Amino acid sequence: MAERQKTIKQAVSVSGKGLHTGQHGSITFHPAPENHGIKFRRIDVDQHPVIDAVIGNVISTDRGTTLGVNGVRIYTIEHLLASLTGLGIDNVLIDIDMEEIPIMDGSSYFFIEALEKAGIQTQEAEKRILVIKEKVEFEIPEKKIKVTIEPAEKLSFSVEIDYETKVLGKQFATLDNMADFKNEIAPCRTFVFLHELEFLLNNNLVKGGNINNAIVFVNKLVSQDELDRLSKLFNKPSVEVKEIGILNNIDLYFKNEPARHKLLDLIGDLTLLGMNIQGHVKAERPGHYTNTQFAKLLDQKYLS
Repeated sequence: MAERQKTIKQAVSVSGKGLHTGQHGSITFHPAPENHGIKFRRIDVDQHPVIDAVIGNVISTDRGTTLGVNGVRIYTIEHLLASLTGLGIDNVLIDIDMEEIPIMDGSSYFFIEALEKAGIQTQEAEKRILVIKEKVEFEIPEKKIKVTIEPAEKLSFSVEIDYETKVLGKQFATLDNMADFKNEIAPCRTFVFLHELEFLLNNNLVKGGNINNAIVFVNKLVSQDELDRLSKLFNKPSVEVKEIGILNNIDLYFKNEPARHKLLDLIGDLTLLGMNIQGHVKAERPGHYTNTQFAKLLDQKYLS
């Protein structure tokens, strides 16, 4: 029996601060009719322009995936999109009153929670499914990056990361059934190395960041003066480095939480194909640029 499209039963809102812009605002998910797809509406802009969540509207993958049409942008969409795919939601209109999706805790958890609160409604139309018939591959050999998809009976994922550091080396994550997304993938938070965080802070590039929405890996010696400075920046009584090489701001939910988060990002970025996928996706060292280039390749091969 063919699987049918889904939307939500009622509107629901989430409020928070954008990671990079520092803007505080709200997003509101609204039910949408069959074959509507996922669309964002910037209600803080004149005439309330609508931006479709499709791969052709990606204009940047710098520190997150950004959509843009006619100069109107929406930053950091990947965690929200992953939550919709994780719950099997096809049709929704998302009002947003700022330029960036709230970062929340750096995962998809709060979006999942809100959408489940709204309730999920099955519709009459059949889901649009991209059935993979042959292996498709995207590779950047010099960076050891590769993403492939092969025919399979359902959508599944395998992800490998390797930052070649003592504190974060090779990790693996898998998702064999999308029904497990909520518990196994959605809670997994974004991560950053301390030296990257310092660069971003010094260049005013994480205006909405705080020490509670990212795992911070430390792969160098850190002076007490530096730790004291970080504690002031993040309004914490103290900041220290744990034995496993992460700051003491949060505890890991899973030993391989970084790999699981990269899998989350991959799901979010592939949502921009605008339809469900049937195939097994395997990614080595994925990132937003890689994910979206792979989605463009699939779009050109199967949908254009």
